[in-house]
Amino acid sequence: QVQLVESGGGLVQAGGTLRLSCAASGRTFHDWTMGWFRQAPGKEREFVAAANWNGGMTDYIVSVKGRFTISRDHAKNTVYLQMSSLKPADSGFYYCAASFPGSRLPQSAAEYTYWGQGTQVTVSS
Repeated sequence: QVQLVESGGGLVQAGGTLRLSCAASGRTFHDWTMGWFRQAPGKEREFVAAANWNGGMTDYIVSVKGRFTISRDHAKNTVYLQMSSLKPADSGFYYCAASFPGSRLPQSAAEYTYWGQGTQVTVSS
């Protein structure tokens, strides 16, 4: 059974940092694109970041560029999202997802096959 399990969420003050982890089990995702999405209450799920199989190609939503970094550890079958200079607008449930390998990094949730259950991030002002 394939599982993606996120961890690392929590409550942090504005300007603080968090590192989210997404551990995969049931199969390896070494060659898959991995992404992070978030969803705030009352809003649609939005793309945050994605990385190709070796992390050599990454993409970010404009609002997190320069503050968030996506990375991968194949030995641990884990993908990370390092978040710094957090803002209240960054609050929400964060989900990791896996997309079948392709030539580009998809930003549409519909192009991701496997999803985690989410971890909550709350940034206080």
